[in-house]
Amino acid sequence: MHEVRLSDGTITLSPLRPEDAAAHLAGEDELLVRWLNGGPGTREGVEAYFRHCREQWDTGGPLRAFGIRVGSDETLAGTVDLRFAEEGLAPGQVNVAYGLYPAWQGRGLATRAVLLASHYAATEGGKEVVIQVDPENHASVAVARRAGFSPGEQPPGNDDTRFDWYVRDLRDAPQ
Repeated sequence: MHEVRLSDGTITLSPLRPEDAAAHLAGEDELLVRWLNGGPGTREGVEAYFRHCREQWDTGGPLRAFGIRVGSDETLAGTVDLRFAEEGLAPGQVNVAYGLYPAWQGRGLATRAVLLASHYAATEGGKEVVIQVDPENHASVAVARRAGFSPGEQPPGNDDTRFDWYVRDLRDAPQ
Protein backbone atom coordinates (compact mmCIF):
# COMPACT_ATOMS: atom_id res chain seq x y z
CA MET A 1 0.00 0.00 0.00
CA HIS A 2 1.26 3.47 -0.79
CA GLU A 3 1.60 5.94 2.06
CA VAL A 4 -1.42 8.23 2.26
CA ARG A 5 -0.60 11.82 3.21
CA LEU A 6 -3.21 14.55 3.28
CA SER A 7 -2.45 18.17 4.11
CA ASP A 8 -4.14 21.53 4.09
CA GLY A 9 -0.92 23.43 4.77
CA THR A 10 -1.55 23.58 8.53
CA ILE A 11 -2.00 19.92 9.44
CA THR A 12 -1.01 16.66 7.82
CA LEU A 13 -2.89 13.39 8.15
CA SER A 14 -0.95 10.17 7.70
CA PRO A 15 -1.58 6.62 8.91
CA LEU A 16 -0.97 5.90 12.57
CA ARG A 17 2.05 3.71 13.18
CA PRO A 18 3.24 1.72 16.21
CA GLU A 19 6.01 4.24 16.92
CA ASP A 20 3.28 6.85 17.59
CA ALA A 21 2.26 4.99 20.76
CA ALA A 22 4.48 6.94 23.17
CA ALA A 23 3.28 10.32 21.85
CA HIS A 24 -0.33 9.14 22.04
CA LEU A 25 0.04 7.99 25.63
CA ALA A 26 1.78 11.25 26.59
CA GLY A 27 -1.13 13.22 25.10
CA GLU A 28 -3.95 11.13 26.50
CA ASP A 29 -6.06 12.97 29.08
CA GLU A 30 -9.29 12.37 30.99
CA LEU A 31 -11.50 13.78 28.23
CA LEU A 32 -9.89 11.72 25.47
CA VAL A 33 -10.31 8.62 27.62
CA ARG A 34 -13.93 9.50 28.37
CA TRP A 35 -15.13 10.50 24.91
CA LEU A 36 -13.01 8.40 22.57
CA ASN A 37 -10.84 5.67 24.05
CA GLY A 38 -13.21 4.05 26.52
CA GLY A 39 -10.46 3.65 29.10
CA PRO A 40 -6.87 4.66 29.83
CA GLY A 41 -4.35 3.28 27.36
CA THR A 42 -1.41 1.06 28.13
CA ARG A 43 1.79 0.91 26.09
CA GLU A 44 1.06 -2.66 24.99
CA GLY A 45 -2.58 -1.95 24.18
CA VAL A 46 -1.89 1.20 22.18
CA GLU A 47 0.96 -0.44 20.25
CA ALA A 48 -1.28 -3.42 19.44
CA TYR A 49 -4.10 -1.13 18.30
CA PHE A 50 -1.76 0.95 16.14
CA ARG A 51 -0.41 -2.27 14.55
CA HIS A 52 -4.02 -3.24 13.85
CA CYS A 53 -4.59 0.18 12.26
CA ARG A 54 -1.56 -0.34 10.02
CA GLU A 55 -2.80 -3.81 9.03
CA GLN A 56 -6.14 -2.26 8.08
CA TRP A 57 -4.33 0.13 5.74
CA ASP A 58 -2.18 -2.65 4.30
CA THR A 59 -5.11 -4.99 3.65
CA GLY A 60 -7.70 -2.43 2.56
CA GLY A 61 -9.83 -3.07 5.65
CA PRO A 62 -12.71 -0.80 6.69
CA LEU A 63 -10.67 1.25 9.22
CA ARG A 64 -8.52 4.18 8.14
CA ALA A 65 -6.81 5.65 11.23
CA PHE A 66 -4.77 8.81 10.77
CA GLY A 67 -2.43 10.69 13.02
CA ILE A 68 -3.10 14.43 13.05
CA ARG A 69 0.35 15.93 12.65
CA VAL A 70 1.52 19.54 12.96
CA GLY A 71 4.68 21.46 12.20
CA SER A 72 7.68 20.61 10.10
CA ASP A 73 8.54 17.77 12.48
CA GLU A 74 4.96 16.45 12.16
CA THR A 75 4.34 16.25 15.90
CA LEU A 76 1.42 13.97 16.71
CA ALA A 77 -1.41 16.22 17.95
CA GLY A 78 -4.25 13.69 17.92
CA THR A 79 -6.05 11.13 15.81
CA VAL A 80 -8.92 10.93 13.34
CA ASP A 81 -10.30 7.70 12.01
CA LEU A 82 -12.77 6.65 9.38
CA ARG A 83 -14.80 3.47 9.51
CA PHE A 84 -16.23 2.49 6.15
CA ALA A 85 -18.24 -0.36 7.68
CA GLU A 86 -19.78 -0.32 11.13
CA GLU A 87 -22.95 -1.62 12.71
CA GLY A 88 -25.74 0.91 12.28
CA LEU A 89 -24.28 2.59 9.20
CA ALA A 90 -26.11 2.47 5.89
CA PRO A 91 -24.22 1.59 2.70
CA GLY A 92 -22.11 4.58 1.68
CA GLN A 93 -22.02 6.05 5.20
CA VAL A 94 -18.61 6.49 6.83
CA ASN A 95 -18.16 7.09 10.55
CA VAL A 96 -15.54 9.65 11.60
CA ALA A 97 -14.12 9.92 15.13
CA TYR A 98 -11.44 12.32 16.32
CA GLY A 99 -9.55 13.50 19.34
CA LEU A 100 -6.84 16.04 20.06
CA TYR A 101 -4.33 16.06 22.88
CA PRO A 102 -4.83 18.97 25.35
CA ALA A 103 -1.86 21.03 24.11
CA TRP A 104 -3.43 21.20 20.64
CA GLN A 105 -7.06 21.89 21.50
CA GLY A 106 -8.82 25.16 20.71
CA ARG A 107 -6.87 25.87 17.51
CA GLY A 108 -9.31 24.53 14.90
CA LEU A 109 -7.15 21.48 14.20
CA ALA A 110 -9.94 18.95 14.79
CA THR A 111 -12.17 20.75 12.29
CA ARG A 112 -9.36 20.73 9.74
CA ALA A 113 -8.75 17.01 10.36
CA VAL A 114 -12.44 16.18 9.94
CA LEU A 115 -12.58 18.11 6.67
CA LEU A 116 -9.46 16.41 5.27
CA ALA A 117 -10.67 12.97 6.38
CA SER A 118 -14.11 13.63 4.88
CA HIS A 119 -12.52 14.56 1.56
CA TYR A 120 -10.53 11.32 1.66
CA ALA A 121 -13.73 9.36 2.44
CA ALA A 122 -15.35 10.85 -0.66
CA THR A 123 -12.42 9.76 -2.84
CA GLU A 124 -12.84 6.24 -1.45
CA GLY A 125 -16.53 6.01 -2.34
CA GLY A 126 -18.13 7.44 0.80
CA LYS A 127 -21.46 9.16 0.18
CA GLU A 128 -22.15 10.55 3.65
CA VAL A 129 -19.97 11.07 6.71
CA VAL A 130 -21.41 10.52 10.18
CA ILE A 131 -20.14 11.85 13.51
CA GLN A 132 -21.68 10.16 16.56
CA VAL A 133 -21.39 12.41 19.61
CA ASP A 134 -22.36 12.09 23.24
CA PRO A 135 -24.70 15.08 23.73
CA GLU A 136 -22.55 16.28 26.65
CA ASN A 137 -19.41 16.49 24.48
CA HIS A 138 -19.92 20.12 23.50
CA ALA A 139 -16.45 20.52 21.95
CA SER A 140 -17.06 17.64 19.56
CA VAL A 141 -20.49 18.98 18.63
CA ALA A 142 -18.85 22.32 17.82
CA VAL A 143 -16.31 20.60 15.56
CA ALA A 144 -19.12 18.81 13.69
CA ARG A 145 -20.99 22.05 13.14
CA ARG A 146 -17.87 23.99 12.05
CA ALA A 147 -17.09 21.22 9.56
CA GLY A 148 -20.50 21.60 7.91
CA PHE A 149 -22.31 18.66 9.50
CA SER A 150 -26.03 18.87 10.27
CA PRO A 151 -28.02 17.03 12.94
CA GLY A 152 -29.14 13.64 11.65
CA GLU A 153 -31.26 10.73 12.78
CA GLN A 154 -29.80 7.86 14.74
CA PRO A 155 -31.01 4.61 13.18
CA PRO A 156 -33.46 2.49 15.16
CA GLY A 157 -31.96 -0.25 17.30
CA ASN A 158 -29.07 1.80 18.69
CA ASP A 159 -30.84 2.38 22.00
CA ASP A 160 -28.06 1.06 24.29
CA THR A 161 -25.90 4.15 23.83
CA ARG A 162 -27.40 7.56 23.26
CA PHE A 163 -25.44 9.54 20.71
CA ASP A 164 -26.46 12.52 18.66
CA TRP A 165 -25.73 12.02 14.99
CA TYR A 166 -24.29 14.70 12.73
CA VAL A 167 -24.11 14.02 9.00
CA ARG A 168 -22.53 15.60 5.95
CA ASP A 169 -23.43 14.63 2.40
CA LEU A 170 -20.21 14.11 0.45
CA ARG A 171 -21.86 14.03 -2.96
CA ASP A 172 -22.37 17.80 -2.95
CA ALA A 173 -19.22 18.72 -1.04
CA PRO A 174 -16.55 20.72 -2.86
CA GLN A 175 -13.65 18.50 -3.94
